[in-house]
Amino acid sequence: MNIMLIAVSSFMIALSGALVPGPLFTVTVSESARRGFVAGPLIILGHGILELSLVLLIVSGINQLAITDGIKAMISITGGIILIVMGGMMLKDVRKARLEFGPGDALTPGLHPVLTGVLGSISNPYWIIWWLTIGLGYLLSAVKFGPLGVVAFFAGHISADLAWYSLIALAVSRGRKLLGDAGYRNMLYACGIFLILFGGWFIRGA
Repeated sequence: MNIMLIAVSSFMIALSGALVPGPLFTVTVSESARRGFVAGPLIILGHGILELSLVLLIVSGINQLAITDGIKAMISITGGIILIVMGGMMLKDVRKARLEFGPGDALTPGLHPVLTGVLGSISNPYWIIWWLTIGLGYLLSAVKFGPLGVVAFFAGHISADLAWYSLIALAVSRGRKLLGDAGYRNMLYACGIFLILFGGWFIRGA
Protein backbone atom coordinates (compact mmCIF):
# COMPACT_ATOMS: atom_id res chain seq x y z
CA MET A 1 0.00 0.00 0.00
CA ASN A 2 1.39 3.42 -0.93
CA ILE A 3 0.35 6.92 0.10
CA MET A 4 -1.94 7.48 -2.90
CA LEU A 5 -3.68 4.14 -2.36
CA ILE A 6 -4.21 5.00 1.30
CA ALA A 7 -5.91 8.28 0.35
CA VAL A 8 -8.08 6.77 -2.44
CA SER A 9 -9.17 3.70 -0.48
CA SER A 10 -9.85 5.82 2.61
CA PHE A 11 -12.06 8.07 0.46
CA MET A 12 -14.02 5.09 -0.91
CA ILE A 13 -14.54 3.46 2.48
CA ALA A 14 -15.69 6.74 4.03
CA LEU A 15 -18.01 7.41 1.09
CA SER A 16 -19.54 3.95 1.53
CA GLY A 17 -20.39 4.80 5.13
CA ALA A 18 -21.63 8.29 4.29
CA LEU A 19 -24.05 6.96 1.66
CA VAL A 20 -26.03 5.08 4.30
CA PRO A 21 -28.49 7.55 5.88
CA GLY A 22 -28.00 8.20 9.59
CA PRO A 23 -28.17 11.07 12.12
CA LEU A 24 -25.64 13.17 10.20
CA PHE A 25 -27.69 12.83 7.00
CA THR A 26 -30.83 13.86 8.86
CA VAL A 27 -29.30 16.98 10.38
CA THR A 28 -27.72 17.93 7.05
CA VAL A 29 -31.08 17.80 5.29
CA SER A 30 -32.78 19.67 8.13
CA GLU A 31 -30.13 22.38 8.48
CA SER A 32 -29.69 22.84 4.72
CA ALA A 33 -33.41 23.44 4.35
CA ARG A 34 -33.17 26.17 7.02
CA ARG A 35 -29.74 27.70 6.36
CA GLY A 36 -28.95 26.83 2.74
CA PHE A 37 -25.93 25.11 1.20
CA VAL A 38 -23.40 26.42 3.75
CA ALA A 39 -24.91 24.15 6.43
CA GLY A 40 -23.44 21.05 4.77
CA PRO A 41 -19.75 22.07 4.87
CA LEU A 42 -20.17 23.55 8.36
CA ILE A 43 -21.67 20.31 9.70
CA ILE A 44 -18.75 18.35 8.21
CA LEU A 45 -16.34 20.85 9.78
CA GLY A 46 -17.70 19.86 13.19
CA HIS A 47 -17.65 16.19 12.18
CA GLY A 48 -14.06 16.58 10.98
CA ILE A 49 -12.88 18.28 14.18
CA LEU A 50 -14.27 15.38 16.19
CA GLU A 51 -12.71 12.77 13.91
CA LEU A 52 -9.34 14.52 13.76
CA SER A 53 -9.24 14.58 17.56
CA LEU A 54 -10.05 10.86 17.59
CA VAL A 55 -7.38 10.07 14.98
CA LEU A 56 -4.74 11.93 17.00
CA LEU A 57 -5.75 10.06 20.15
CA ILE A 58 -5.60 6.70 18.38
CA VAL A 59 -2.24 7.41 16.74
CA SER A 60 -0.85 8.58 20.07
CA GLY A 61 -2.04 5.35 21.66
CA ILE A 62 -0.54 3.26 18.86
CA ASN A 63 2.83 4.91 19.41
CA GLN A 64 2.76 4.49 23.17
CA LEU A 65 1.29 1.00 23.53
CA ALA A 66 2.82 -2.25 22.36
CA ILE A 67 0.19 -3.73 20.06
CA THR A 68 1.11 -7.34 19.40
CA ASP A 69 0.87 -9.00 16.00
CA GLY A 70 -1.99 -11.12 17.36
CA ILE A 71 -4.02 -8.04 18.31
CA LYS A 72 -3.29 -6.43 14.94
CA ALA A 73 -4.44 -9.59 13.16
CA MET A 74 -7.65 -9.72 15.24
CA ILE A 75 -8.41 -6.06 14.45
CA SER A 76 -7.75 -6.61 10.74
CA ILE A 77 -9.89 -9.76 10.55
CA THR A 78 -12.76 -8.12 12.48
CA GLY A 79 -12.59 -5.01 10.33
CA GLY A 80 -12.42 -7.08 7.16
CA ILE A 81 -15.47 -9.14 8.11
CA ILE A 82 -17.43 -5.97 8.91
CA LEU A 83 -16.45 -4.45 5.55
CA ILE A 84 -17.55 -7.58 3.67
CA VAL A 85 -20.85 -7.74 5.56
CA MET A 86 -21.46 -4.02 4.91
CA GLY A 87 -20.70 -4.49 1.22
CA GLY A 88 -22.98 -7.51 0.96
CA MET A 89 -25.86 -5.73 2.68
CA MET A 90 -25.35 -2.69 0.47
CA LEU A 91 -25.53 -4.80 -2.70
CA LYS A 92 -28.51 -6.77 -1.37
CA ASP A 93 -30.61 -3.66 -0.72
CA VAL A 94 -29.40 -1.44 -3.54
CA ARG A 95 -32.33 -2.13 -5.93
CA LYS A 96 -34.88 -0.69 -3.51
CA ALA A 97 -32.65 2.12 -2.25
CA ARG A 98 -34.00 5.64 -2.55
CA LEU A 99 -32.42 8.96 -1.68
CA GLU A 100 -35.03 10.40 0.65
CA PHE A 101 -35.00 14.14 1.26
CA GLY A 102 -38.01 14.15 3.53
CA PRO A 103 -38.09 16.82 6.24
CA GLY A 104 -36.46 15.67 9.45
CA ASP A 105 -36.54 17.13 12.91
CA ALA A 106 -33.26 18.76 13.84
CA LEU A 107 -31.50 16.81 16.55
CA THR A 108 -30.04 20.01 17.96
CA PRO A 109 -32.43 22.89 17.10
CA GLY A 110 -30.89 26.34 17.39
CA LEU A 111 -27.28 25.18 17.68
CA HIS A 112 -24.52 26.21 15.28
CA PRO A 113 -24.05 23.70 12.40
CA VAL A 114 -20.45 22.99 13.49
CA LEU A 115 -21.64 21.85 16.91
CA THR A 116 -24.51 20.01 15.24
CA GLY A 117 -21.93 18.08 13.21
CA VAL A 118 -20.17 16.99 16.40
CA LEU A 119 -23.37 15.90 18.17
CA GLY A 120 -24.80 14.28 15.06
CA SER A 121 -21.70 12.08 14.81
CA ILE A 122 -21.59 11.07 18.47
CA SER A 123 -25.29 10.14 18.41
CA ASN A 124 -24.63 7.42 15.83
CA PRO A 125 -23.58 4.09 17.49
CA TYR A 126 -22.31 2.84 14.12
CA TRP A 127 -19.74 5.66 14.10
CA ILE A 128 -18.17 4.41 17.33
CA ILE A 129 -18.13 0.77 16.14
CA TRP A 130 -16.58 1.84 12.83
CA TRP A 131 -13.68 3.59 14.52
CA LEU A 132 -13.05 0.72 16.96
CA THR A 133 -12.72 -1.78 14.11
CA ILE A 134 -12.29 -0.52 10.55
CA GLY A 135 -10.84 2.88 11.46
CA LEU A 136 -8.37 1.44 13.96
CA GLY A 137 -7.31 -1.32 11.56
CA TYR A 138 -6.75 1.18 8.77
CA LEU A 139 -4.73 3.49 11.01
CA LEU A 140 -2.50 0.57 12.01
CA SER A 141 -1.61 0.23 8.31
CA ALA A 142 -1.36 3.96 7.59
CA VAL A 143 0.87 4.74 10.58
CA LYS A 144 3.60 2.53 9.08
CA PHE A 145 4.19 5.36 6.60
CA GLY A 146 4.61 7.88 9.40
CA PRO A 147 2.77 11.22 9.62
CA LEU A 148 2.28 11.32 5.83
CA GLY A 149 0.36 8.06 5.92
CA VAL A 150 -1.93 9.32 8.68
CA VAL A 151 -2.48 12.60 6.79
CA ALA A 152 -3.34 10.67 3.60
CA PHE A 153 -5.81 8.50 5.51
CA PHE A 154 -7.55 11.44 7.17
CA ALA A 155 -7.54 13.61 4.03
CA GLY A 156 -9.20 10.86 1.99
CA HIS A 157 -11.67 10.09 4.76
CA ILE A 158 -12.86 13.61 5.46
CA SER A 159 -12.89 14.52 1.72
CA ALA A 160 -15.51 11.83 1.13
CA ASP A 161 -17.73 13.18 3.91
CA LEU A 162 -17.30 16.75 2.69
CA ALA A 163 -18.08 15.85 -0.94
CA TRP A 164 -21.18 13.77 -0.15
CA TYR A 165 -22.78 16.01 2.45
CA SER A 166 -22.01 19.14 0.42
CA LEU A 167 -23.84 17.48 -2.48
CA ILE A 168 -26.77 16.70 -0.19
CA ALA A 169 -26.83 20.28 1.09
CA LEU A 170 -26.74 21.59 -2.49
CA ALA A 171 -29.53 19.23 -3.54
CA VAL A 172 -31.75 20.33 -0.65
CA SER A 173 -31.09 24.06 -1.02
CA ARG A 174 -31.05 24.30 -4.84
CA GLY A 175 -33.31 21.54 -6.09
CA ARG A 176 -33.57 17.87 -5.29
CA LYS A 177 -33.17 16.65 -8.86
CA LEU A 178 -29.42 17.17 -8.65
CA LEU A 179 -28.89 13.50 -7.75
CA GLY A 180 -31.61 11.04 -8.65
CA ASP A 181 -32.26 7.55 -7.32
CA ALA A 182 -30.46 5.95 -10.29
CA GLY A 183 -27.26 7.86 -9.60
CA TYR A 184 -27.53 7.03 -5.92
CA ARG A 185 -27.96 3.31 -6.64
CA ASN A 186 -24.96 3.28 -8.98
CA MET A 187 -22.82 4.80 -6.24
CA LEU A 188 -24.07 2.15 -3.81
CA TYR A 189 -23.21 -0.63 -6.28
CA ALA A 190 -19.67 0.66 -6.73
CA CYS A 191 -19.10 1.16 -3.01
CA GLY A 192 -20.59 -2.23 -2.11
CA ILE A 193 -18.22 -4.04 -4.47
CA PHE A 194 -15.28 -1.99 -3.19
CA LEU A 195 -16.09 -2.81 0.44
CA ILE A 196 -16.14 -6.55 -0.26
CA LEU A 197 -12.83 -6.42 -2.13
CA PHE A 198 -11.15 -4.23 0.44
CA GLY A 199 -12.52 -6.36 3.27
CA GLY A 200 -10.84 -9.36 1.66
CA TRP A 201 -7.59 -7.40 1.50
CA PHE A 202 -7.94 -6.50 5.18
CA ILE A 203 -8.29 -10.17 6.14
CA ARG A 204 -5.51 -11.30 3.79
CA GLY A 205 -3.10 -8.85 5.39
CA ALA A 206 -3.87 -10.05 8.93
